[in-house]
Amino acid sequence: MIKLELSPKLYHYFVRPKWFTEKYIENRLRFILADYNFTNKSILDFGCGIGSNSIMFNPKDYLGVDYDKKRINYAKKMFYPYKFNSFDGINLPVSSNSIDYIIIIAVLHHINKDDITNYLNEFRRVLKPTGEIIIIEPCFFKDSQLSNFAMKFLDKGRFIRSKEEYVKIFKDDTWQIKSLNRFKKCIVYNEIFFSVALN
Repeated sequence: MIKLELSPKLYHYFVRPKWFTEKYIENRLRFILADYNFTNKSILDFGCGIGSNSIMFNPKDYLGVDYDKKRINYAKKMFYPYKFNSFDGINLPVSSNSIDYIIIIAVLHHINKDDITNYLNEFRRVLKPTGEIIIIEPCFFKDSQLSNFAMKFLDKGRFIRSKEEYVKIFKDDTWQIKSLNRFKKCIVYNEIFFSVALN
């Protein structure tokens, strides 16, 4: 099977154009994250892609990481002075106990359960004892079959899960679920927002 990937530039202009990011992503994220105080808090944006989420945070506190080096290089050009580093898939380029918040936005539905479990060990290593992970992911809901079908058709992620499946991955790894909400994005997308902390 041939896997076609858009270049970071094409992705930026056709999948995540500025108007779309502002209207459907930034505004929603600002609303969801309004209860959090990120002032002088270290932020790790896991799976940052082309860096679109960076502008919601202070450059001195933010680090975006992604496995795709091309997207990281693009993010460095587009969102200077924000910091971005590539991630080898095993070790996060971050010191132990140094991060207040890990932000994961629309990433886990591209990752199988075993790999997520491995990443959780790294998250545990880099988070401060009082740190949290904030997660926003596409989610299947039992009462929303039409949206579920649309997401399967439209989304490239092979691992969109139900709310229960997302929660179980973290609970089985002894993380504490602190908050959990569902919402709709772009009419057809159901998404889940939840945060977890070290037990």
